Amino acid sequence: MHLLRIIGAAALLAMAVVPVSADSQLRSIYRELIECNTTHSTGSTTKAAELMAKRLRAAGFASRDIEIVGPQPNKKNLVARLRGGSAARPLLLLAHLDVVEARREDWSMDPFKLHEQDGYFFGRGSLDDKAMAAIFVDIIVRLRREHVALNRDVILALTADEEGGPDNGAEWLLAERRPLVDAALVLNEGGGGRIRGGRYLLNGVQASEKSYTNFELVVHNPGGHSSLPTKDNAIYRLAAALLRVEQLQFPFELNEVTRQYLANSAKAESADRASDLEAILREPPDAAALARLSDIPSYNALLRTTCVATRLDGGHADNALPQSAKALINCRILPGHSTDEVRAALVAAVADDNVAITATEKDTAGPASPLDPALMSLIEGVTKEMWPDVPTVATMSTGASDSRYFRKVGIPAYGISGIFVDADDIRAHGRDERLGVKQFDEGGEFLWRLVCGLTAP
Repeated sequence: MHLLRIIGAAALLAMAVVPVSADSQLRSIYRELIECNTTHSTGSTTKAAELMAKRLRAAGFASRDIEIVGPQPNKKNLVARLRGGSAARPLLLLAHLDVVEARREDWSMDPFKLHEQDGYFFGRGSLDDKAMAAIFVDIIVRLRREHVALNRDVILALTADEEGGPDNGAEWLLAERRPLVDAALVLNEGGGGRIRGGRYLLNGVQASEKSYTNFELVVHNPGGHSSLPTKDNAIYRLAAALLRVEQLQFPFELNEVTRQYLANSAKAESADRASDLEAILREPPDAAALARLSDIPSYNALLRTTCVATRLDGGHADNALPQSAKALINCRILPGHSTDEVRAALVAAVADDNVAITATEKDTAGPASPLDPALMSLIEGVTKEMWPDVPTVATMSTGASDSRYFRKVGIPAYGISGIFVDADDIRAHGRDERLGVKQFDEGGEFLWRLVCGLTAP
């Protein structure tokens, strides 16, 4: 169903808005999620799902409306339904429970404790993605507690293995339990706001994303004694191949979303950088401006498919010639291009038949979600209420999210959070991951208003 038929003008102008700033329930949920280890190696998304299910039951959700399901004992997903009206198909609030690995010795604090310091929350998952998971749990509880009138059901899905692992919860639910998560549209991570120098620049709505694919480069060799080295060495051959991959640059390409994003970004950049952005939007694009922007990782990733070596392994003994050497190449592929195309480009760049190049996972590319005028108008309206001078901008994620699984089956999904982060210091997946306390509270308020707008009768 077209969203214009779902969201009326009255929903935008007459939303039930209740401030959520510094809500003790929200902070408590956030702490509980961060302090529950949900890494792939030693953690359990099932435990986190059970903790959130306990909160929902305490809030009065019926057992029939709470499901903890999944293919593995420690990789289960929580799906809960708040029943509303039947005027529209459900709204799905999606967030993942799993987090990237974090070693205590790499951090300046315990990554599995929530720390508040210098105006920030620190902890693994504080930004990616337990902030949105906590906010969505808080929202669905508040909708029930405050008896908010709804024109549709609201579904909460907290899932496993978004950050890696074989049991992706979104994919599994769509394949095995589709009725639980079937919806008119999905709100997920992937968008959000950007800050630079304390200035709020834009509120992003992720409508498309690059697909994520890994390739293995493998060289085999008979090996031998290290005292008798030969010219044909598996490690050297692989190293030469990697140097050629390093020099591989995929073609410059824009689509509807990235063109709009770059045009809006120019308004918030320095004069020189804005000039370069405007120059690459022209036909033909200015080659010198394109070269300068390609040296900036955040822009280069928007302009083309990228591939980079991320892992390396070779040899089997200190005193033996290597019998094999292996590298992992991680590629982020622009929408509209396939894994096969990228593999062909890698094969051509390496130009060595002795280097086997194999995709290690299936193609997960999905289409873009439509930039529906009614939805964008609602998001713009809420954004202007909270940050009058901040534009709403459609974006393409350079990373991958679970939205792609829903887009592939025809369910529009949008990355939108209202959570603003420093564009020059994004620590998701990194050491001392953090999120501003003020920005966390603002994200909770923004998403509350947005959900109320999407569900107003």
